[in-house]
Amino acid sequence: MVAGHYESELEKLSQTYKVAMSRDVSRLKRIIAGVSESSLIGIGSGGSFTVATLLCRLHEKFTGQVSRPATPLEIVCNPTLASSSPVFLFSAEGKNPDITEALFRARRHSSRSIHVLTNRSSSPLIDAANCLPEVDTHIFELRDKDGYLATNSLLLDAVLVARAYSELDESEGELPENLSGLRIGGESIADWVSAASQFVDRASQAGALVVTYSPWLQPIAADFESKLAEGALLHCQLADVRSFAHGRHLWLAERPNDIVVLALIEPSIKALWDQMTDLFPPGIGTYTMQLEGTSPEDLIAGVVGQMHLIQSIARAVGKDPGKPDVQQFGRDLYYADLKNAVANPKSAISEEERSKYDVLGARWPSPTRRGIMSRARKQFASTLGRKWFRGVVFDYDGTLMTSQRRSDPPPPEIIEHIRKLIDANIVVGIATGRGDSVQKALADTLPQNALKKVHLGLYNGGWVGTADAFLEHTDQTVEFLSHVTRIARRLKSFGVPIEDIRTTHPFQVSIRFRDGLPTDQMWFVVADALRQSGLDATALYKSKHSVDVLAPGVGKSGLVAHIIAEESLDPLQILTMGDQGAWPGNDVSLLEHRFSLSVDLPSRRLDRGWKLAPGHKRDVDATLWYLERLQLVKDGRFRVALDERPLLEE
Repeated sequence: MVAGHYESELEKLSQTYKVAMSRDVSRLKRIIAGVSESSLIGIGSGGSFTVATLLCRLHEKFTGQVSRPATPLEIVCNPTLASSSPVFLFSAEGKNPDITEALFRARRHSSRSIHVLTNRSSSPLIDAANCLPEVDTHIFELRDKDGYLATNSLLLDAVLVARAYSELDESEGELPENLSGLRIGGESIADWVSAASQFVDRASQAGALVVTYSPWLQPIAADFESKLAEGALLHCQLADVRSFAHGRHLWLAERPNDIVVLALIEPSIKALWDQMTDLFPPGIGTYTMQLEGTSPEDLIAGVVGQMHLIQSIARAVGKDPGKPDVQQFGRDLYYADLKNAVANPKSAISEEERSKYDVLGARWPSPTRRGIMSRARKQFASTLGRKWFRGVVFDYDGTLMTSQRRSDPPPPEIIEHIRKLIDANIVVGIATGRGDSVQKALADTLPQNALKKVHLGLYNGGWVGTADAFLEHTDQTVEFLSHVTRIARRLKSFGVPIEDIRTTHPFQVSIRFRDGLPTDQMWFVVADALRQSGLDATALYKSKHSVDVLAPGVGKSGLVAHIIAEESLDPLQILTMGDQGAWPGNDVSLLEHRFSLSVDLPSRRLDRGWKLAPGHKRDVDATLWYLERLQLVKDGRFRVALDERPLLEE
């Protein structure tokens, strides 16, 4: 029986490969380069799990960063896996409810970047991603839909990922221009599959197969097992070459007619495998996929080769794995209500307290010491709830707007709350590391009479004025900033992944890195370079995307001081909000104000700078949660009513 639907899909692989080789992967390369100093979590099901595994193995090969492929259920059950690593979610069509729920839970627990790679611009997954902050989508459209098993979508996404790493690391060379250029053991894929005919017959008669593999070739093994199992073709076991030696050899001794062995081998373990097979009992059915290396090209060759081997096995057992008879119970299993069936894991410690423990590095506080933190939280929340305020000062990026979308104005919901505050005669301030781009964004969204009531602290508080004031640039220079600029340029010439150096005399030098690169690590690089040059590094702060070096006397607290003087306010009548409250975060001065709230990382002080918004609310979402709980009164005062919603007026 010819494996009709599956075979027709394989016939399209050559064209899909050409498409994958022609797609622009520059943005994907920038993202991967940006996370090169981090471990990754790759998430997917079925064929998408193969791509997730490929991503993780290539990331380990090229960066040395331990990375982990995971199924959606692993993230749903333990979303803290995503708490400290960039996350990549893969789904060809974006219809799998499991991957959408994994996205929600990963975003709830992750403080790092999250990326979605899919082949459909319209899907439940894309709808969910567009509703969440700090989620990047990478859409590579595929015209034809796969059948039951992932084939062309898998190849497209796998080649895109492989290209990104191959082109970033030029020493590996590029993938061949056409699918026909891929090789297994020096021969074409067609010849390798043809030579497997006796092995395929033996496997179909045995009904079971063990795939043993080099760890570098795990993506190939994972997809082979997935297709055999999902197509109900053969029973399959997976084991790396040494795990195979731990007991699985008993099948060869006790049930030699019920098992065959497929070995996925590359040069580093060929001698080991040859030594092991010399010890096998006679008559064991074996076949080897001997790849020439572990390069992206080799992995893609192996993935394509095993797809065609699956076709041969399907013919031998008389099945078409591309269009099986899926019964209703199988469809019901696929669309099981994962969201409601698996509750979010609960912690013995409140999320508010956990965020404080995290910035303090106290991951396992003993039960006898938790009372200190609990009392501090309750005291702060109680005092905050009783306090009436007349002014509020916000950070901008990551607080009033998503730091990813730097060219966009704050979302309409934020602007509406700011207007309500202004209309209620509340003093509003915004402190930011940016310059007049903030004025332009506000001018596009607020009426003129409101602009003059918004106090701005641009360039991290170096320039203070109102949103309608003209930002006059000066020729004044600060020698310290000139030194910092030269040091940053020298670092860039060494290969430090600096994307942009922006010097704004007499206020600051802003050093921006590749997207996704953790700025906490780069902060140390810049700080050490300043130290080596005999410069003071205490004025060095980090945001999610940059490191800023401030001139003496410059700081976001300058805006708070200006508002106190200009509006004749008591310091305790001002509430501050920001996202980077733990030094050297660039909101440290805002969140060390007596009454301050974090929307992401809290201050390390126990009497202020708490994140009281729910754990899954972060950045702009957390800001909105706070704003919805502000109770305004007509005489220009407000209080934070944490247990009340929405914003009220007495």
